[in-house]
Amino acid sequence: MIPMTLAKIAQAVGGTLHDVDDPSAMVTGTVEFDSREVTPGGLFLALPGARADGHDHAGDAVAAGAVAVLAARPVGVPAIVVEPLGAAGSGALALEHDIDGSGAAVLGALARLARASTDAIVEESGMAVVGVTGSSGKTSTKDLLAAVLAPLGSVVAPPGSFNNELGHPWTALRADTDTRFLVLEMSARRRGNIADLAKTVPPRIGVVLNVGTAHLGEFGSREAIAQTKGELPESLPSAANGGVAVLNADDPLVASMAERTTARVVLVGLSGNADVRAADVRLDDQARASFTLTCGAGSVPVTLAVHGEHHIGNALAAAAVALECGATLEQIARALGGATPVSARRMDVQDRSDGVTVVNDSYNANPDSMRAALKALVSMARSGRGPARRSWAVLGEMAELGPESVVEHDAIGRFAVRLDVSRLILVGQGRPVRAMYQGAVMEGSWGDEAVHVPDIASAIALLEQELQAGDLVLVKASQAIGLWEVADAVLAGPTAGSVTTGSGTTGSGTTGSGTTGKGASQ
Repeated sequence: MIPMTLAKIAQAVGGTLHDVDDPSAMVTGTVEFDSREVTPGGLFLALPGARADGHDHAGDAVAAGAVAVLAARPVGVPAIVVEPLGAAGSGALALEHDIDGSGAAVLGALARLARASTDAIVEESGMAVVGVTGSSGKTSTKDLLAAVLAPLGSVVAPPGSFNNELGHPWTALRADTDTRFLVLEMSARRRGNIADLAKTVPPRIGVVLNVGTAHLGEFGSREAIAQTKGELPESLPSAANGGVAVLNADDPLVASMAERTTARVVLVGLSGNADVRAADVRLDDQARASFTLTCGAGSVPVTLAVHGEHHIGNALAAAAVALECGATLEQIARALGGATPVSARRMDVQDRSDGVTVVNDSYNANPDSMRAALKALVSMARSGRGPARRSWAVLGEMAELGPESVVEHDAIGRFAVRLDVSRLILVGQGRPVRAMYQGAVMEGSWGDEAVHVPDIASAIALLEQELQAGDLVLVKASQAIGLWEVADAVLAGPTAGSVTTGSGTTGSGTTGSGTTGKGASQ
């Protein structure tokens, strides 16, 4: 954030100063909601969490160097206090878990502070704010955007999937007057979420990747999801004021959002009507795509370092944004070719010393991303010059699908069989996983091709017993399932000493970079 006095921050957030001897004291550091992350000159956000209340750690934060605390009540140390809201978790300020009115008030203050800081930076230095949304691929695209924009200037982007009412303004407050590009991932759990995030930090360029079935339980239909994702192009400035909407030409629900924006529309995809298009697509034996990127400025060959054909659309969206920001085709091709996975547990491909390959895509899952990962697995298994490698898919529940959950899980089981995945291990005791297993069996996978196990330990034991040198193992489920433990166990197995081909970690990944942040406030 820009340096601000406590008096100016209080004015920006609508708070009052408590226990402050010097209202002109300057906040020059970062805003943190974990007292363990506070650095000298920073501001501590006293946010109630699932396990702890940040107000109880205000003293620790100030002792660590925080100039003051942004809080919902006086805390005995210098603080900017905002009035608690009446309704618990009111409006768009509700996180994945319920918060009380004081938490909603602090989040609202954080949003107002982010708006004040970014508005000042945009006015002073012309920083470009880029927003990205979609049912799947947001985090991967955000990482690709950071890579293609980096040659043009300093980029701030969120860690992991830091994309909600906490992570969005927290990321924006990482930007300062030296930042040329602020890339923000925008998630939604109800109508109006994206519109509210866009009011917190107004983007000039908006990217909509797709409309799938993620969060179908909350929204009820793909059409309702499309209405919410379309809040991003609706929020953009007009074309005359520099607004640009980058829309997926291959997804009819996204392409139709062109009618909902006054921004200039750039279509991306494989379709012939796309402004930024991929042609001559090929996949190597690691399911990494090569293609010719074609646009009005010409064409250039691109070879991606990330795994999976689904990344072509993500790369085209990133390329379109980079072109709008002044990058050359050669710069874009070079950046995309060197962009390896940044966020943990997303198509992270690693090899064991005996040739067993683990594809750790366990951070999250929905029907669209599950199909994409299974297609990548099979492509990798069949792409070598020799005989096909054995492919294993270790799958768990896809959360938040609502009444369609059983149907969607059944369909994934059938899809895996149609792709001819060699072995399926379906992990969990709930009805959705049983439906996935039954779908596989009904599609023709019987005997030991499809196995239903009750828990992660059972899946690990089966793999340890039956994995053979050269096998390919995909691990994928929703984040809450914790299925990355399977990937970690396989990589740390009897043939430990893996050779990394991706950029992830063989450990348990980065700590808590989930959709609600790095953990409870402390």
